[in-house]
Amino acid sequence: MDAEALRTFVTVAETGQFQAAADELGVSQQAVSKRIAALERYLGVVLLVRTSRGSRTSPDGQVFLPHAKKVLAVIEQAEQAVRPGSRPLRVDVLNRRISPAQAVYRFHRSHPERELDVVTLSKENAAQAAQAVLEGTVDASFRALPADQVPAGISVERLMDAPLELLVGPGHPLADAPHVSPAELAGHRIWIPGIMPGTEWAAFYRTLSEAFGLSIDALGPDFGPEALMDTLAESASLATLVGSGDRYLWPQAHDLRRIPLRDPTPVYPHVLLFRSGDQHPVLTALRDYLRTAGPRTPHDVWAPEWVAGRGRHRLNSPVAPDA
Repeated sequence: MDAEALRTFVTVAETGQFQAAADELGVSQQAVSKRIAALERYLGVVLLVRTSRGSRTSPDGQVFLPHAKKVLAVIEQAEQAVRPGSRPLRVDVLNRRISPAQAVYRFHRSHPERELDVVTLSKENAAQAAQAVLEGTVDASFRALPADQVPAGISVERLMDAPLELLVGPGHPLADAPHVSPAELAGHRIWIPGIMPGTEWAAFYRTLSEAFGLSIDALGPDFGPEALMDTLAESASLATLVGSGDRYLWPQAHDLRRIPLRDPTPVYPHVLLFRSGDQHPVLTALRDYLRTAGPRTPHDVWAPEWVAGRGRHRLNSPVAPDA
């Protein structure tokens, strides 16, 4: 059944005039007549009777009218349910401790009227997260997606480069350094438990290791960030890498040190994935916010060449440790 024909019938029934209905609907009187005729043929009954004063509903039309109004109301509700801005923006931040989650939280704090639904697709890799965006499971996702894996229908925008920092305990040889270069990490064991094969972060750390000759591993069970902090505090040799915007807490007695990496500064490139043409107003506001309120990216940036999206600053090519 044609919804426009239903809407036309209801309008004629309420105005009592074909021309008045045409004016209200923004169509010609001939179009109104054709819609009514098609609806009557479909139903096999006469709905409207023309009179010298205009038109009135027939007995069948009187019975049909309240049902037609109910159908139109349901259609309006269905359209409203998916209209841009009618529901919260659903964003995947991967992990609630890392930079994207903190940035989205700051956006929420500065725009409390914007409705958000924050989730963590922590078991999905970048390609699977992109598929979730494409299918509408989520509206957007922060991922380091390789450029050759961006599916049709997905747009990418590189909005957040998270500079890496070395996290060590007080007994580590680099504990008192004001900053270190990636090349200076060669020969030190960097332990990042929880690196899952096939994920974009596994590819990132593999590329980082190859570029600077680093020893990065995920050996042993992953008992979570608290256990990692305990181990670092007790070790004179282990180190890990965290993003400068990542939020980790540990007991004051641990005396852990966050040491910036420079010359160059490796960054984890968080790329925002979203459906091409998505007009959700909160998505637009979030993108605008991240462009202007995000942390300034250092000029001596290193990031994998394979990552999709374009940063706010020109990216350096991978630098070998002896370059």
